[in-house]
Amino acid sequence: MLYLVGLGLSDETDITVKGLEIVKKASRVYLEAYTSILLVDQSILESYYGRSIIVADRETVEFDSNDPSESNELLRYAATEDVALLVVGDPFGATTHADLVLRARHLGIPVSTVPNASIMSGIGACGLQLYNFGQTVSMVFFTDNWRPASFYDRVRENRQIGLHTLLLLDIKVKEQTIENMMRGNKVFEPPRYMTVGQCARQMLEIEEEKGEGVYGPDSLAIGAARVGGRNEKFVAGTLKELCDSDDALGPPLHSMVLLGRRAHELERDFARGFAVDKETWDTLWARDYGKQDAPAAPQTDDNAEEKEDAKVQASL
Repeated sequence: MLYLVGLGLSDETDITVKGLEIVKKASRVYLEAYTSILLVDQSILESYYGRSIIVADRETVEFDSNDPSESNELLRYAATEDVALLVVGDPFGATTHADLVLRARHLGIPVSTVPNASIMSGIGACGLQLYNFGQTVSMVFFTDNWRPASFYDRVRENRQIGLHTLLLLDIKVKEQTIENMMRGNKVFEPPRYMTVGQCARQMLEIEEEKGEGVYGPDSLAIGAARVGGRNEKFVAGTLKELCDSDDALGPPLHSMVLLGRRAHELERDFARGFAVDKETWDTLWARDYGKQDAPAAPQTDDNAEEKEDAKVQASL
């Protein structure tokens, strides 16, 4: 059996009772350590769980057609014994794990999932209502010759219907330079974690290139750090203000939310508590937010069914 166990967002105590029972009885316990990170060290997890943990990097979890034996390590053991793969947040917060489940099914290996909190739900602590969020997008590190902007289309679509956009910021763990990859050298770069300030600057750079006015320096956004942790932090303000918010937010992991114009007054008041400049927040909100970007829904007659019944009765 392959168990996918969600660990939640913060530390060793976020695991569910069901998940902890599975970890204690599994023959092997792996920790997926590249799509996200917990806010505590592996040694703390091992002490709390009472189990040794094997770190599963990208090569261990993902399928590699050039070296299928390595990428099938988890499944090879899961075919004959209970294997637990610990995933930060919720097991299906990343497409990597859906692919793993499909490969397990293909091999006839049973799979069980233990869900947990993820950034997709935890971000509600910033004060924005979850059902007002649109598509979630990822922001990756730009390089001198690579500035992917595919996220922009989905941000625009969210904006057009007035919804918030959650941006998941890039994590570089066990990454190689192009030169080392080409030479086959197993040399990895130090871990890097994108900050809200970097994300805000890249967002404004792409907006300047596109010139479509989807979001600008005065657009409201919320920076989030260590969501779900004991020292989680939020900073609300304009994209321009968030470019300089890293000191206030502190260490990783960071996320960012672009506000949609259909925001509710309760969201305004809640998020205002995190504002860099409350006067600016109030001015921009009054000018640009709490409005409907999308066309109004067709009006319906709440008594239509009763009127139709009356017509039928009259014709009898």
